[in-house]
Amino acid sequence: MKKVTVLLVAMVVFLVGGTAMAFPSLPDDLNIVQPDLALPKELADFSGKWEGKSGAREFFLIVEKIDREKATLRLSNAYGWETMPANIVKEYGKWKIWFSGRYGQNEFSLRGKYLDFYLPPGITVTFTKVP
Repeated sequence: MKKVTVLLVAMVVFLVGGTAMAFPSLPDDLNIVQPDLALPKELADFSGKWEGKSGAREFFLIVEKIDREKATLRLSNAYGWETMPANIVKEYGKWKIWFSGRYGQNEFSLRGKYLDFYLPPGITVTFTKVP
């Protein structure tokens, strides 16, 4: 009986408190392009799949292609994946990705192993990389 109780408690902890977000089904035409080896590491680190959360809302991002000037982003929303072009800028020695969203200019910037997403009106979402 004690083993069953321990097992049930472990299952509840796993299901309620320790679950990771479920990355949505990937677009059929997805093609993540490996960044050019000549690209600065700080810029190449944007490439790949990311997940973040703000309150109850989950965000999923794929930086599909990136170079010194432009990036192709896939952002998951309530309607599925949206593809958007973005610009690369370097401000005060730090690389950023900028794109126009529904409510204005949006920005992604790296902070160590995290990706911060700033969107109007003053919302910040922190992403972590997904293997």
